[in-house]
Order: sequence, then structure tokens, then C-alpha cells
Amino acid sequence: MITLLNLLSGCIALTMAFRGAFTAVVLWVGIAALFDFLDGMAARLLKAYSSIGRELDSLADAVSFGVAPAAAVYMLLRDHLPIPASLGAMSPLIPYLAFLIPLFSAYRLAKFNLDERQTSSFLGLPTPANALFWISYCYGMQRLAPSETFFLYLTLLLILLLSLLMVSELPMFSLKIKQLSLRGNERQLTLVLLSAVLIAIWGITGIAWSILTYIALSLLTGLIRGRSAR
Repeated sequence: MITLLNLLSGCIALTMAFRGAFTAVVLWVGIAALFDFLDGMAARLLKAYSSIGRELDSLADAVSFGVAPAAAVYMLLRDHLPIPASLGAMSPLIPYLAFLIPLFSAYRLAKFNLDERQTSSFLGLPTPANALFWISYCYGMQRLAPSETFFLYLTLLLILLLSLLMVSELPMFSLKIKQLSLRGNERQLTLVLLSAVLIAIWGITGIAWSILTYIALSLLTGLIRGRSAR
């Protein structure tokens, strides 16, 4: 039931995206992320693990964290970012590049289900993190109302980079705090503190900066650990 509430929230977020209601998209994807967190917690507390729950979770995530944020990016590209006339016949097709996001999200979710290496950490950017980046990015960019084509190319580049990052082998730390102590949770607590500062400064757009911070921390700590292992 909790997983289905995740899916329901994703469906509502999808309809809000096609209305161009970016604030509502942030709200409903955020609610979906909450249910995504709670269904795993409930399964652990109740010891109610099942194969159908695992598959249903991925199906819900594909909508809530793949299709819904992609719809927001599609509307951003279609209605809010300037597409240069020099692109000619390609111009009407540009917004559809947003749907690379659910394609790579679905592939990542299927890969995650089969990969037994990702029990305590991740390989590649998790789909909820990617979704949170895009909904806050769309919210901020729509309010900025940019007139320079730079932001169009930036958005397309980010679509490509983050999509590839989802299916990469880059180690990313989990946000789960398994014990109430500083030792072993340094990265998680650092991210929480930095995110709080970024959101306090930038508001909803600070979520996008927080996800970029999460990626940077994962890269940095992975590099440090790799060097120390040598």
C-alpha cells in the first residue's frame, strides 16, 4: 500500500508537470520520495519482504522518479528555455530529449534489482536523487526565465551527464544512517548540514545544489579511499 502511494504521488506529479505547475511537481515528487523511504522502513520493521514488493517498488519509482521529472523537463524545454532558430527542423524535437531521463532511470532500476553489490551503497546516481535534482532545477529555471541559449545547452548537457551517471559504476554512498554516532556517518552528516545551508540560501532550488554536492562528496571520498587503499 505504501509503495502504491508512491506511484499515486508520481502520477499526480506527472499531471502537474504537464500543467506547468512546477511547485506542485516538487511537492508531489517529494511526497513520492517520502513513501519510497517509508515502504523500505516498513518492510524492515515488519519483516515483510517479498518479490512482488521489490518489483512493484521499481515500477513505482520508474513513474515517480523517471517519467514525472522528465515531464517537468519537457515542459521547461518547450515553454521556458529559448531554442535557437538556427537548429531549424530540429527545434520542435529538442524538448523530447527530456525523455532520456525515464529511459536511463528504468535501465538503472532493472540493473539495481539484479546487482547484489548495492546492498549498503550505490553504483551510479540513485533515481530518486536524479529526480530531486530535476524537479528543483526546473522550478528554479522557470522562475529565472532565462533568455540566453546557454541555459538550453546546459540543460541538455545535464540530461546526458546525469543519465549516464545513473547507469555508471561510480560508487555513491547511501544516505541511510545505521547507527547513532558520528563515526561511520561523516559523509551523510556533512551532506545533511551542507544541504540545510544550501536550501536556506536558495530555497527549493537549493535541492538541486544539494544533489550536486552529494555527487561531489561521493567522487571526493571515493578518490580519497582509492588512494588510501593503494
